[in-house]
Amino acid sequence: MSTSKIVSVVGVLPVTDHETAVKWYQKWIGRGPDVEPMEGVAEWELAKNAWIQVSVDPDSAGRTTVVVGVEDIEAQRSACAAAGVDMGAVNDYGFVKTAEAVDPAGNKIMFVQEVPQG
Repeated sequence: MSTSKIVSVVGVLPVTDHETAVKWYQKWIGRGPDVEPMEGVAEWELAKNAWIQVSVDPDSAGRTTVVVGVEDIEAQRSACAAAGVDMGAVNDYGFVKTAEAVDPAGNKIMFVQEVPQG
């Protein structure tokens, strides 16, 4: 790893239909984009310096997975359900629990909750 300090991370989710994608992410996140730096691009800051970007790129659409760490996966499932966002069943691997949602382009949002050991 380089010696420079990492100051942010951005997960890029390529989509075919910008308007449909923005509406879906607004439902999940609960607000509009924090910034739309150019046509066909929308960005949300999910945590300090941790961003997702929805970007029109039909050739790559639907092939991306972003992992989002959450404190309580059941609470996340409830929040998604309340927002009208389908989220799959929880998989419990003992040390982590996972569940995923799929955006309209086919990209996966994998929610992960670490399970304390001991």
